[in-house]
Amino acid sequence: MGRCGAKWDVMGWHGGVMVKSRFRSKYDHTIDEKGRLSFPSRFRDVLRQYESEVLIVIPWDNHLRAYPESEWETIEDKMEAEGREQPDDLGKIIRCVQARIIECALDKQGRILLPPALRTGLGLKKDIVLNGMVHWVEIWDKDVWNEEHEVALEHFGEHVKSIRKMGII
Repeated sequence: MGRCGAKWDVMGWHGGVMVKSRFRSKYDHTIDEKGRLSFPSRFRDVLRQYESEVLIVIPWDNHLRAYPESEWETIEDKMEAEGREQPDDLGKIIRCVQARIIECALDKQGRILLPPALRTGLGLKKDIVLNGMVHWVEIWDKDVWNEEHEVALEHFGEHVKSIRKMGII
C-alpha cells in the first residue's frame, strides 16, 4: 500500500477493488415526497472507486446500512463460507438478512430510491443523517440519530480503555 497524493487516503484492495478513499463523515439530507435520498457527492466519489453505482441497502437494527455492491458480495461470501460452521440458528439470521436486501442504483442526480416499506419499517421521515462508516454508509432518521449519538457521547469514556488496547490513543 502507498500514498497516492495528499488528498487521498492510503490505497488498498477491498472487496476485490482498488479503493483510494473511504466513507467518512456525517451529512444531513432529506428524503423527498417520492422517497428519493440524495447520496452526498463525497460518498458518490468513493462509490465510483468501487466501480459501481449500486448500493445494497439493508435494515440494520434502528437504521439502514448501504454497502457498495462488491463490499456486500464479500460479506455474502464470508457468510456462506463461515456460516456452515455455525449453529443452525445462524442460517435463519442469514436468510432474514438476505430477504430484506434492496438494491438501489443511483439515478442521474445521484439519488437512491428508498421504498415506502423500508422507510416506514424504520420510521425514516423527512430529515435524514448519512454517516460514513469506512466501508459502508449508515442512513438514520435524524431524531433517532441524535438520540443514539447522545448516548454514545455519554458512554465514550467507558470505551477509552478498549480504544487504547487497539493502539489508537
